[in-house]
This record gives sequence, C-alpha cells and structure tokens, in this order.
Amino acid sequence: MSKKAEPILETSTAAAASSRSAAAPINARLSPTEKVALYRTMVRIRALELLSLQNYQDKKIGGFLHLYIGQEAVAVGCCSLMGKNDHVITAYRDHGHALAVGMAMNPLMAELYGKVTGCSKGKGGSMHFFDPSRNYWGGHGIVGGQVPLGTGLAYALKFQGLKGAAMTFMGDGAVNQGAVHEAYNLAALWQLPVVFVIENNGYSMGTSQARSSAGELAKRAEAYGMAWSVCDGHDLYEVRATMDGFLRAAREESKPAVVEIRTYRYRGHSVSDPDKTYRDKAEIEAYQRTKDPINSFQNALIAEGALTEAQAEAIAAEANEEAERAAEFAEASPFPTVADLQQDVYWEADHPTERKSSGRLFFD
Repeated sequence: MSKKAEPILETSTAAAASSRSAAAPINARLSPTEKVALYRTMVRIRALELLSLQNYQDKKIGGFLHLYIGQEAVAVGCCSLMGKNDHVITAYRDHGHALAVGMAMNPLMAELYGKVTGCSKGKGGSMHFFDPSRNYWGGHGIVGGQVPLGTGLAYALKFQGLKGAAMTFMGDGAVNQGAVHEAYNLAALWQLPVVFVIENNGYSMGTSQARSSAGELAKRAEAYGMAWSVCDGHDLYEVRATMDGFLRAAREESKPAVVEIRTYRYRGHSVSDPDKTYRDKAEIEAYQRTKDPINSFQNALIAEGALTEAQAEAIAAEANEEAERAAEFAEASPFPTVADLQQDVYWEADHPTERKSSGRLFFD
C-alpha cells in the first residue's frame, strides 16, 4: 500500500507564508516585467518537458528522460539569484535548471534527440546538459556524484578569491550517499562558499522519503556545523527569499549551508517508471489542484496586477510554439558521425599540437 505524502502546509498558513515571502526585499525589488520573465521561464520549462514526453512516447527520443514537471519554481527561483561568479551543478533531472540559467531551447531539444547540434553535441542526452559559458556544469547521472564536484567548484571560487557561490543541487534520494557526507565534511572544514540544495520531491525513485531516510534531511547539516533551512518549492517567492540569505553568506563570508526545498514531481522518476504502485493518483491530483507552482505564481501576479489572464494565455502559447520549433530544429539536425566519437573526450586529443603527455589516448 502506498504511503501518502503529508501536505506541505495548511492553506491558510501557506497563504501567509507566501505573502511574507513576496514582501521580502529580494522579491520586493522585482519589477513587474522581471516577475513576468520569471513566470515565462517556468512556463517554458513545462512546455519543453511536456513535448519531450510526447516525442519520447512517439519514439523520437531514446535513452533516459527524467522530467521536471511540477518542480519549476525551484530551479527558476534559485537560478534567478545567480551573480557573475555563481555556479550551478545538478543531477540527472536537469532540463529545468538549463532553461533557468538561460540556455536556449533548440540545443536542449537537439540533445534529447542525440543530435550534433545539441548542447553536448548529441553525446550526453537528457541527463547531461552543460553550458560552461553560463557557469552551468550539468547534468550528472550518478546519484550524488555531482555533490563533490559542486564542492570543488566552491573550492575553486575560494582559491581564486572570487565572490561567488556554488549551488549544488541533489534529490532527496542522494542524501544517504557517502560522497554527499564527505562533501559536507570538506565544505564545513574548509568553509567553502557552497549551498547544497536538496530538491525533496518526496520519493527516491519509487520509495517515499518516510521509508528511505530517517529524520529531517536538511537538519543533518548540524552534524557538520553548517546552517540549514527548509522551504516550500511550489512558491517561487519563498524559494527566492530563503535562498537569498544563504547565497549572500556564501559569497560574502564563505559559509556553506544546506537548504531543503520541498517540491513534487507529477510524473514518475523517469519515463520508464509507470508510477502506479507507490503513490495514489489522488495525491498527484491534489497537489496539482492546490500547489502547482505555475498556477500559484500566475495567481499571485494577477492579484498584484503584474499579469493578466490574457497575457498568461499568450505566454503559454508562445512557449508551446517555441518547443515545437525546437523539436523541428532537432529533427532536421544531423546525428554525430563515427569520427565524432573520439572528440571532446581528451583536450590533448582535440589539440594535438599542444599535447604534452605521452602514450596512447585511445585504444582501438
């Protein structure tokens, strides 16, 4: 029998928390245009994901596909706070973060199709989106494997004397990995400017958090002397208000922290997960009805006078058209060639005139 996830907040409490978050300085400074831009990014993520699912079911996309539907406010809220020297690294549910840092939709869809015009030249697929020009370091398929790498990004920032923070995202299923705790330990010992972000969608693959992880996930930071907090990921204002203080402490004081953002995914762990055995359909429908992050932010903006229903409909239509164009771009793009197989693996292989090592780089 599936174990139901407990509601995040009672409706009245949630409304009060949302009102306080909207009034937080980091949100109060947003102009109506900036607020609508955040809303637009959330809608674009949803459009990309829905069309990706359709095209996967039509067998146009292969491999893995981990959808971000329902979690849009987390990536957009966090990444909207990025400064010049801030960095982002995440796990395999990485499409939302890619759009949130500013990547274009065409190379993302092309990567899903395995085409050479993709952001990883068709070699990464769904789990490996990257854009170094935007300080976005993926997209990693090993559970918790990106967490030590994010800690390394923070070490590099401190070593170079840069005022920046490394946002290191992970799912709730990663918190029990040894590498995560090793990263926590080093971040605390060396006082690194990293904010570990736990996107807690309630289920580690098909196992509820109540059955897989003891205690409060973020509170584990106390064992390492790090600050921590918990916030609700369906409310973009609350995500921004919570993350702002920790990011400033990381940049200005090189203080690491752990933030647990409670969210929810509407689809299975991946498209290969039928999602019919470990949670009730009514649970998903209840969350969609009362806490959908896009609807919640849309309602808030309409109440503020920053958005109209007509504008919201137009933004949704534009996002769907953009996704369709991206799919057309992907389908028209070529696949990588056999010669591409050994490119972008070793820097010295791609720059033979500057090679300094000896021995064979590849074995036929």
